[in-house]
Amino acid sequence: MSGSFTLGPVHVKLPPAERFGQFLESRGKRITRQRRLIVDTVFSHHDHFDADELMDHLQELIAQRKVSRPTVYRTLSELVEAGMLRTMTLGGRSVYEHEYGYPSHDHLYCQMCNKLIEFHSAELEQIRDAAAREHDFEVISHRMFVTGTCAECRRNR
Repeated sequence: MSGSFTLGPVHVKLPPAERFGQFLESRGKRITRQRRLIVDTVFSHHDHFDADELMDHLQELIAQRKVSRPTVYRTLSELVEAGMLRTMTLGGRSVYEHEYGYPSHDHLYCQMCNKLIEFHSAELEQIRDAAAREHDFEVISHRMFVTGTCAECRRNR
């Protein structure tokens, strides 16, 4: 078994705003200044987030009318459609995570505090691939969530 479960580095051919611009162009749209500000904020760091958390990060730009709330929601949907973000439901809320450039990974999910811990396991991928071969199944991707309670929540109980 491998000693590390870290995700490793992120490798992308194009910066996120450029990649998103290509996607929009293929749909007859353009990357506006508002969309670019949103994409730059979303990809400035790797965290799982919901729309309200993104709005908090953009609060100053929204107050200055440089970004509108409807454009934030529309851009999030377009980023999911472009395959740059992935959405999941956790604790009754929609949460986004980066898809563009990020290696295959899985999650440990604390059902008490909603903490998500990302990890990668070559062994899990080997099991997945073996099961796929046995069933003549072509794997496109996978997502695994292990639900439980994190160390901090167990200590606080």
